[in-house]
Parts: sequence; structure tokens; C-alpha cells
Amino acid sequence: MKKRSIILSISLALMFLISSCAKLASPAGQTPASTTGDQTLLVWDQFYRDEESKVMETLNAEFEAAHPGVKIQREVKVLEDLKATVKLALTKADGPDVAQVNQGRNDMGALVEAGLLLPLNSYLDKYNWGSVFSTSVASRNSFTEDGKTFGTGNLYGVSPTAEVVGVFYNKDLFKKNGWDIPTTFEGFEALLADIKAAGITPISFGTLDGWNAIHEFSAIQHLLVSLDYINNLTYGVNNVSFDTPENRQAAQILQDWTNAGYFSEGFPGIGYDDSNNLFKAGNGAMTITGSWLAPELMVGTDQQFGFFLLPPYEGKSGLAIGGVGIPFAIRKTSEKQDLAAEYLNWMISPRAAELWAEAGMLPAMALPEDSKVDTRNLFGDTLNAWNTINQANAVGHYIDWATPTIYDTLVAELQKLLGGISTPANFTGAVEVDYSAYLQSKSE
Repeated sequence: MKKRSIILSISLALMFLISSCAKLASPAGQTPASTTGDQTLLVWDQFYRDEESKVMETLNAEFEAAHPGVKIQREVKVLEDLKATVKLALTKADGPDVAQVNQGRNDMGALVEAGLLLPLNSYLDKYNWGSVFSTSVASRNSFTEDGKTFGTGNLYGVSPTAEVVGVFYNKDLFKKNGWDIPTTFEGFEALLADIKAAGITPISFGTLDGWNAIHEFSAIQHLLVSLDYINNLTYGVNNVSFDTPENRQAAQILQDWTNAGYFSEGFPGIGYDDSNNLFKAGNGAMTITGSWLAPELMVGTDQQFGFFLLPPYEGKSGLAIGGVGIPFAIRKTSEKQDLAAEYLNWMISPRAAELWAEAGMLPAMALPEDSKVDTRNLFGDTLNAWNTINQANAVGHYIDWATPTIYDTLVAELQKLLGGISTPANFTGAVEVDYSAYLQSKSE
């Protein structure tokens, strides 16, 4: 699932280290009163894959141990199910006290506008979350109270993980065929042709679920546009357009890859998880997706995988899609708001950072200074990629956050583009209709 300067400046100071079964302290060291008594906290999350689910189960068990009488009732949903059901659930008295809520106007913005999410500003101060997340990172989970303006106003969620979209590759296939990691986009396209000529699928890819095609397009787009443009587009400021030569070029490249046969055979009928399984089984030299896939590729296979950023054009710099993962938010009408806030604080603790890193996922929080997490692996590759774009101030955005309806528009129009029934100009023009209509509605 993602403005100002968007460097993730995470401080190692002012966070208390906790043990797995120690009571979580407030910044002043007091144990909050809400830890006492028998209570059940209903939590919805979308960490359904095996390794990430184990992290959640561990954190929940440790939270219960540190909060006698508290029970975490966990419900796990895939992202599309979460997006489709969370709004109605948050209107109910027995709805989730805590739920992961996708960023952007179509999801978090709509829930804020409907008055369903609790502003977290008081807890930000209470737990000193400002020492954990920079202002630019917090802005990705922020809206004005009316839900209209993205990137400013109240804080409505905290994210336990970070993300970067790039290229996973099969090290065994690369070594066997003498392929090197390309350093330029021109070299990457030459590699695609070489892999195809060897009778191997260059990019494992499926668009049945729709959303991952947005990442495929955006990864290319981010090599062609400036950070200012992506910021303006995402936040809906300075009257930028989607119908630009750069976006048409990105769409043309994606269509060219389709026509060249660089994607999995029958990709329109392949789901996201199925395409990942094909890649994990050795059916594809690469796949373009987010760092969240790393834990799955680090277990249950004899294949070795690596990760690199989609390289920029010769002599140029490029951006990469990245940011923080889907945040935890609190239902506004929950009677357990303080306990829910303690739970959010637990989810972004140094202990949580350590567990996420051990599982191979990028934590949004700083690792403890004495961390023993092994980085000589796929996780280390994703961590290096994340650090690279952070240090270069090259962290872009998920463009489907830009308007309340642009996600559906992008999915539909990319299906047409990849299916060969639309042109790059038709694609950017259709998305521009959506985007310009939103900008007009903001000005009314």
C-alpha cells in the first residue's frame, strides 16, 4: 500500500528500551492507569504473511504479559478486504478499537472526513513520538480535521514499518547466466532483453489484483520526474498536471515491456501473491515490488534473492517509491482510547523495531544501538536501499494517494494500457480528468 522534505530522520534518543515482558513506561516513567483491569482490545491488521504475522503475535503476547487483564483480539485481513470493510466497521460500537488504515485521501482522508478516526496529537506529546518520527514522516499520516488537506493538520496514525519499492532478483539465476546488477536504466532494459533471450521470464508480474500495476508504473515514473513534482501531485498543490511528457514516457515504457514479453505469461490473470510464489519458485529472474516481500523470500526456499533500486538514467539521479507502511489508527468512538494509544506506542517501540528487522522487514523506528540483527542478507539489501534514498532525499510517494478516486482510475486505466487497448496519451489523459476534477473540487 503511502509534502515536504521526506527524509526519514529517525532519532535514536529519547526512546526507552523495553524488554519483552516489561511494562511499557510513559515518557515520564509512570505506568498509565489504563493498564489495569480486564479489557479486550480489538485490533485489525493486514500482516497476514507468515513471518510478519509471527511478529504481530509476539508483540501482542508481550503486550498482554505487560498489561495484566488485557486481551488482544486480533483480526487479520488482506489489504483489499481491509480497505473495503474498515469504514463500516469503524462506525459500529463493537468495531475495532485499533485498525490499520491505508494512507491517502481515498482511505485515511475519507475516514477522517467521516469523523471515524481519533486525532493522536495528545498522545504524540505524551509518548514523545516526535523523537521517533520526523515531521515529514508524520505528515504522511496527517490530515486537517475535515479530511480535505493531506500532509498537515492532525496526526491520525503511526506506522511500525518502512517501505521502499525496488527490484528483487534471483541471485542463483543471475550467477548462472553471468548477469550483473545494472547501474543505469539503459542497462536495466538491456538486461531485460538478455533475460528474455535466455528463455527466462524477466519480471514475474500479475495484475489480477490491480494495485501492483500502479507500483510498476510509478517505479518508472519516479526516474523521470522531480521530487517537487511528486510532492505537489500527492498533496494536490501548485496545480500540477498528470498529463505530462514524463508520465506519458513512463506509460510508453511500461507498454513496451508488455509488448516485448518481459512479464509473466498470462499476467492479467495472475494475482499478486501468485506472482510472488512463481518468483520464489524460480519462475522469473526479477520482480518489482516493495520491501515487504523480503521476509517471505528469506524462508522456505533454497533460492537466494537480492534487492536493488531501479537504476536511474545515465548521468541522472532518480527517485524511488518509499515511505512508511500502513499506520495503526484508533476508532474515535472507542471507549479504550488510552489503552489503544498504549498499544500503538508498543507497536513502535525499540523492541518492535528489533522484531521487524529480525523478520526481514524495514522498521520505521530506529533499531536499538545494541541491535544484533544480521544485515548480511536480503534484509540488509533492502535496508541499504532505504538508507540510500533517505540520504539522497529521493523518497517518493504512492501516487494513488493523490485523490479520493485516483486509485480506482489508475487500476482501470493501467489495465487498459497493459492490455493494449489504450495508448500512453489516453492513459495520462484519463488520469488527468480525475486529478483535475479533484483540484477543482478543492477550490470550490
